[in-house]
Amino acid sequence: MSGQRAAFQTACEHPACSKSFGRCRRRMLSVGNAVLTIALVVTGFTSPLFAQGPALRFGEKVPTEVEVIYQRGLEYLARTQTDYGSWGSAGRAGGEHGISGMCVMAFLASGEDPNFGRYSSNIRRAVRSMILGQDPRTGYLGNSMYHHGFAMLGLAEAYGAVDDSQLWDGSEPAANRRSIGEALDLAVRRAVTSQNRNQWGAWRYSPESTDADTSVAGAVTMGLLAARNAGIEVPDESLDKALNYFKSHTADGGTVAYSGGVGGGSENMTCIAALVYAVGRKRDWPQFNATVGNLSRNLQGNARSYEFYNRYYKAQALFQGNFEAWSRWNQATIKVLKAKQLEDGSFDSSHGKAYGTAMSMLALALNYRFLPIYER
Repeated sequence: MSGQRAAFQTACEHPACSKSFGRCRRRMLSVGNAVLTIALVVTGFTSPLFAQGPALRFGEKVPTEVEVIYQRGLEYLARTQTDYGSWGSAGRAGGEHGISGMCVMAFLASGEDPNFGRYSSNIRRAVRSMILGQDPRTGYLGNSMYHHGFAMLGLAEAYGAVDDSQLWDGSEPAANRRSIGEALDLAVRRAVTSQNRNQWGAWRYSPESTDADTSVAGAVTMGLLAARNAGIEVPDESLDKALNYFKSHTADGGTVAYSGGVGGGSENMTCIAALVYAVGRKRDWPQFNATVGNLSRNLQGNARSYEFYNRYYKAQALFQGNFEAWSRWNQATIKVLKAKQLEDGSFDSSHGKAYGTAMSMLALALNYRFLPIYER
């Protein structure tokens, strides 16, 4: 063990910490929770949140297989990032900023220090690429509301973690140097404006669409929920409309329609709905129990297609709704992804290697529990 790694572990004994540099954000969160717990005890208030066991809240030691898969994946993403800061074809005029958002989350999800760690420059370049690619007038991030939702989610997870003072190197005109908070606020307003024009109170591919589907709506809703959790103002009415859209599409058996009607959609739609109910604080809704129950009874599942997308959402849905079921699914998924990872550290998908790699790593990221959006 290097002296740098030993020094870090001396500072943090959290079982999930195995980084060799930087400050442990989980340790800081743990200290904050401890102070809050003391305050609650003094005032005589207790909450189920603090009754959860440490394995659920913080995780146990990260399996070696996950560490190996994850580090190889990070190395691939760092190696293939463009000078502009994106992956693949997304440049300033490009629109694949949702992939950049996923890659940012992949770097942050294992506790990589975004300001001083070995991947800090990769994270900053990716965040800059999303901000520079955003329409400064409308706030639109990308060429579809899919990308807008995932880019918004990535910015929300970076907000408060990435130091804005280190974000810009002076090569960009001052007028282009928006802070992460400013970019995120603009993105939220774009999503809300689009939703207000939509007869379903949700979203589809274009911000001007009047129809909606559960998949795009899930990406945008999670982006809005993450922004709200980060402290950005998101209208309650907007989230209520989005959650009611999912409610209206969920059948008693837990299946969820893709667009229009009730139930009958693929397992992917069930995963998305379960996740937004949980993060949207609707665990008391029968639709949440129905979707989680459906997934728990069918752990092998039937994604039909889009396997990377399925793992990404299923990991979070099961973790939020049934920890024991997630634990079993997670063990099986580690084996699957270990076999699927290519020699260069990537995962190939129909949407490209950057997408496949980021989504695969995020499907494993709950083993670390660092991202705020992954908190249960």
